[in-house]
Amino acid sequence: MLASFKFDFMPDVPAHGVSMKKFNVGVIGATGMVGQRFLTLLENHPWFNVTCLAASKNSAGKKYKDAIKLWQLSEPMPERFADMVVLDAAADMRRIASSVDFCFCAVNMPKEDIRALEEAYARADCPIVSNNSAHRFTDDVPMVIPEINADHLEVIEAQRKRLGTKRGFIAVKSNCSLQSYVPLLHPLKKFGIISAAVCTYQAISGAGKTFETMPEIVDNVIPYIGGEEEKSENEPLKIWGRVENGKIICAKSPVITAQCLRVPVSDGHMAAAFVKFKHKPAKEEILKAWREYSGEPQSLALPSAPAQFIHYLDGNDRPQPKLDRSTENGMAVCAGRLREDNLFDYKFIGFSHNTLRGAAGGAVLLAELLAAKGYLD
Repeated sequence: MLASFKFDFMPDVPAHGVSMKKFNVGVIGATGMVGQRFLTLLENHPWFNVTCLAASKNSAGKKYKDAIKLWQLSEPMPERFADMVVLDAAADMRRIASSVDFCFCAVNMPKEDIRALEEAYARADCPIVSNNSAHRFTDDVPMVIPEINADHLEVIEAQRKRLGTKRGFIAVKSNCSLQSYVPLLHPLKKFGIISAAVCTYQAISGAGKTFETMPEIVDNVIPYIGGEEEKSENEPLKIWGRVENGKIICAKSPVITAQCLRVPVSDGHMAAAFVKFKHKPAKEEILKAWREYSGEPQSLALPSAPAQFIHYLDGNDRPQPKLDRSTENGMAVCAGRLREDNLFDYKFIGFSHNTLRGAAGGAVLLAELLAAKGYLD
């Protein structure tokens, strides 16, 4: 487990020639597991300076170290945040929005309350980069895997018009489980994917748990995660959709069916994927497509971007959570065991770190993309 990203960047070094200022940032939902992960990633970030922490009214007014009921990560709490006073995410919204350039949001609230809170910040002209699911299917809110659908950010202009804002908007990252197979399917779409079946084996940190707080998972597998299968089947279609008349129109294919299981692993989501093609490629063509694929985060040299987005690992015993979750600071996607299938054309194993690439790290990378493309100016 990494304590934090080891950035090889000076604070004012531009991305791909883009002049980059230092942005003041708030973290809403800072006391939860994903909020904690945000702070470990942002402690030494070259572009983003955390100046504000917010959570529920129960934590408001306390020093961060006192508001944390349980520090859930293996690395220690960053000292620079320990004595920061936590604000009330709702009651102090205007104060927070006016004091930062944008906010990350990872709150644990009912979906309707999250939707209202995030929109209130956006209407107060504070951009929100969200880890939550509340706005993933709002049709003018981009849901972005930065290497795949960076072009969806153009819908922000229409969203700002709807909200009546100059700067404010909401952008979201996709569900954590998607990162273990959608990035591997995406480079293969050129071969005409007809259908895919995936079974995900998801770590307990995806539920905001540790082995101490989820003892029922020890020596056990739980074959149901509420709402996860629907997200796993439907969210890829928005990611593969198109922007039209100020809205994102979801793709109609390929058809994906999913089953999602919770397994006794601390960090890292694995997917067993099966794919049917219109034009079946050779195995080497698939490996070449994965090896050569990159996106805007790589071309822009964003601070959190993995140099190599997809890593194919040889050997029948890879990828594994213990061995591979920290690949490229936990921001790469790993694949292995590519082979032909008797029912589908091919099957393979995918893997990603769920709280890094899949959650806070993916949101930080999205914010870097937004910054580099001028949406946070």
